[in-house]
Amino acid sequence: MSVIRHNEERVAVGVDLGGTQIRVLAIVNGRPSRRHQGPTTDAAALGNLLRKLWKREQWTVGTVAALVVASKAIWTEGERQSLKRRLGGLARRVVVVPDAQAALLGALDGRSGVLILAGTGSIAVGRDHHGRWTRAGGLGPLLGDEGSGFWLGREWLRATSRGENILPALTLLRTGNAVGRIAALAPGVIRRARRGDRQARRIVSSGQAHLAAHVIDVARRLRLPSPVLVSWAGSVLSDDWYRAGIRRALARAGLRARWVAPAREPVAAAALLAEGLAGKNSTTTGKNSR
Repeated sequence: MSVIRHNEERVAVGVDLGGTQIRVLAIVNGRPSRRHQGPTTDAAALGNLLRKLWKREQWTVGTVAALVVASKAIWTEGERQSLKRRLGGLARRVVVVPDAQAALLGALDGRSGVLILAGTGSIAVGRDHHGRWTRAGGLGPLLGDEGSGFWLGREWLRATSRGENILPALTLLRTGNAVGRIAALAPGVIRRARRGDRQARRIVSSGQAHLAAHVIDVARRLRLPSPVLVSWAGSVLSDDWYRAGIRRALARAGLRARWVAPAREPVAAAALLAEGLAGKNSTTTGKNSR
């Protein structure tokens, strides 16, 4: 990434901290300007990673008007405030939101509906026209993440690890980032299912049914009108064939859905939220200076 020379520039930064990747998008003076992408990190190390990026770009707390971080594994107010404190000194305003909420806002362009997110983990989130939110799933690899990359990979290992064949599974469990490595098996499981492998088809069909059930749960709790707007995010759901199975599961369950392609990626939604906050900052500053 090249270094930017700043002359009275207003910078708004969005961050999408996902299960396998971190993405950063900066809007400078109202225009998307710089992107950064790399392997994900945990919340404890995020501040240091961003400070290195700030140094490279010659940004300061005076330059960056707003920072919005859309993070994995963040839902409670306590979790959001804890991460926000770690990011002190990076921007004049810092906001932390769950990554799935940013993904929904970006995918549906602010409209009410449901988003299914399935990458390393999985969750369904919904928002009604009153601005109320709810979720289904998203309980992590130990308790949930049905239909996700990790879940598909784990179920495949369970189905195929017998006798001496258990060694590949044990090797994966003993390596670093076992969740990510098991999730990396998912594309192969889906390919096998498409080719007709019975075990893979059973696993994939079950994952699709779980994700469809999450959508139905969210739509009913929010009493969303029919047809329900549904969009998607995450690496597993980039597979058209896998999404088609979820569509069929929803239809069998009697939910009328209107599927719409994501209007923008989660990091863009986070950056636009930051740009909105930056605009409010500049308006307030202008009023105070008069």
